[in-house]
Amino acid sequence: MAEKQPHLNGAYYGPAIPPPKNYHRPGGRSGSGCGCCLLSFLFKLIITAVVIIGIAILVIWLVLRPNKIKFHVTDATLTQFNITANNTLQYNLALNLTVRNPNKRIGIYYDKIDAAAFYEGNRFGHALLTPFYQGHKNTSVLSHVLQGQHLLLLGTDELTQFNQEKTAGLYSIDVKLYMRIRLKVGRFKVEKSSPRLSAT
Repeated sequence: MAEKQPHLNGAYYGPAIPPPKNYHRPGGRSGSGCGCCLLSFLFKLIITAVVIIGIAILVIWLVLRPNKIKFHVTDATLTQFNITANNTLQYNLALNLTVRNPNKRIGIYYDKIDAAAFYEGNRFGHALLTPFYQGHKNTSVLSHVLQGQHLLLLGTDELTQFNQEKTAGLYSIDVKLYMRIRLKVGRFKVEKSSPRLSAT
């Protein structure tokens, strides 16, 4: 007669499963994933830095609300504009300019202002204006006279255009301003920049 199997206490989960065997190639590196982790970390770091810088720029812009400086030629008087037989241009041009700083929190240092006059793409005169500081919400008036004589070589078509303008009493003269400025925000001063402006 068969013997009775003793009664089992507790749960039975079957035979034990041996642990998997790891096979390594000779000379292989076990830390091959470290390069990917480093690249992922650097990528996340760069994205975080870009986001922080973007937020900082946005906050600064919202606080300062910068607006463009406005330049206007309010008056221009040309009392002399003649070309002699030896291609010398004699000129006398008086200019009045208004400069408007519409910003509430930004002051402007005009360290250098060079006014240059052009006719048919040829520069015939220039002058350095007096440097100055312009405060918030301020309008300044700049006045200067460009006068003298300058060698001006014009082609046949340009000379014909000059004679027509002389008859009409209306000349096409461009005035450009070359400036070196600094911005003042509170106690801080921003480095120099060199904008260019032109008026006809």
